Amino acid sequence: MQSLILSASLLGVAVVATGQTAPRAPASSAAAEIAQGRRLYIRCAACHAIAPTNQAKIGPHLQGIVGRRAASVAGFNYSSAMRNANIRWDEATLDRWLQRPQAVVPGTTMAFAGIANPADRRALIAYMRRPN
Repeated sequence: MQSLILSASLLGVAVVATGQTAPRAPASSAAAEIAQGRRLYIRCAACHAIAPTNQAKIGPHLQGIVGRRAASVAGFNYSSAMRNANIRWDEATLDRWLQRPQAVVPGTTMAFAGIANPADRRALIAYMRRPN
């Protein structure tokens, strides 16, 4: 038993010494990114529901936003700038939008300064992209 413990300990030291670790499973990192996005979504939730709702919100719901055309949620009163933007919300466009909305659609009425951290933007997009 002691030799087994010693062997396991030496293996642990060897792993630490070489810097080699088991690769992280992609599913767990994707789940962690989505969880981070859920936490970040709190910033958005004041104005946007994640799914259609009867509660009035300042902004349109964001369900299915990835792949959707801008200004396309029925019944929402978009600014003329957004109605005339002629963009589709793919991941690249959402990333630029989340960084600086006014740079993507000058004249938008969305009062949001943006998210500087690219990892935070990726996480938020991953959260919005997942099936509801």
